[in-house]
Amino acid sequence: MSDTKENGGKGGFWKRLSASLGKTRSQLAAGVGNLLLGEKEIDQEVLDDLETALLLTDVGIDTTQEIMADLSRRVRRKELNDTVALHGALGLLLKELVDPLVKPFEVPAADRPFVIFMVGVNGAGKTTSIGKLARYLKQQGLSVMLAAGDTFRAAAVEQLQAWGERNDVAVVAQGQGADSASVVYDAVQAAESRGIDVLIADTAGRLQAKTNLMEELAKIKRVVQRLNARAPHEVLLVLDAGVGQNALSQVREFDAATGVTGLILTKLDGTAKAGVVFAIARQVRKPIYFIGIGEGIDDLKPFAAESFVDALLANE
Repeated sequence: MSDTKENGGKGGFWKRLSASLGKTRSQLAAGVGNLLLGEKEIDQEVLDDLETALLLTDVGIDTTQEIMADLSRRVRRKELNDTVALHGALGLLLKELVDPLVKPFEVPAADRPFVIFMVGVNGAGKTTSIGKLARYLKQQGLSVMLAAGDTFRAAAVEQLQAWGERNDVAVVAQGQGADSASVVYDAVQAAESRGIDVLIADTAGRLQAKTNLMEELAKIKRVVQRLNARAPHEVLLVLDAGVGQNALSQVREFDAATGVTGLILTKLDGTAKAGVVFAIARQVRKPIYFIGIGEGIDDLKPFAAESFVDALLANE
């Protein structure tokens, strides 16, 4: 899937994406940057440096080994004759790897209200992502409502209400400690009665190892399905890119509890571990709908494979 329109011309989006990946790109520079210093012969040292760089950015052992095996095989066959060619081949290989993760986020007209569950561990940026997603959907011409289902974390309800005011969208909430399933159930009813297009439900941040809390997420899903058997229509897992390989276990645990349908990858601008995207592509195969490239309200952007890899490997 091509995103050349988004990437073409090295416009504003590309520059912001490139800046947000700066830490990861710097980490890669030792093994990738030197590939662009001239048309040098590919030797074992070059391949070792590249392998180390991929590992240091949390591409993961298995994924890195597959990438290096492919590139090394092509070097032996004389298909790649210098480091510039190696760099180009790496870029194409990485794009092929992550391209299946690209999927447009769509809200079908037949599903109203379209119910989205937002799940994830504390600190991943879940509530902030809800606010940014609400903004994005409103810009698509959709009416949005929020449900403050995180009734455990102190100030979580107030934080969501602040995002609601900022986006001029209604927020269904109860007091701290209220039953989360009850809050979300009431919100679905309210969204139906008001003819709302999209309901985004916050849920309490979970440490995926705590089985009882994961079971509660499953309970919220069951309760909502009493009103709409197809709900939730999307379960979006918010992942902090800085956790690296730990993101993989989060995907598996949340998927088992709620049936994760897509990912939002946050805090790319604050980590050198953005290589975990390639591990996700190989191991969990859940679409990445959006990435967070900054702290602004408009800094939640659809994931674009070509732009992502080009920005990551840019020679700056």
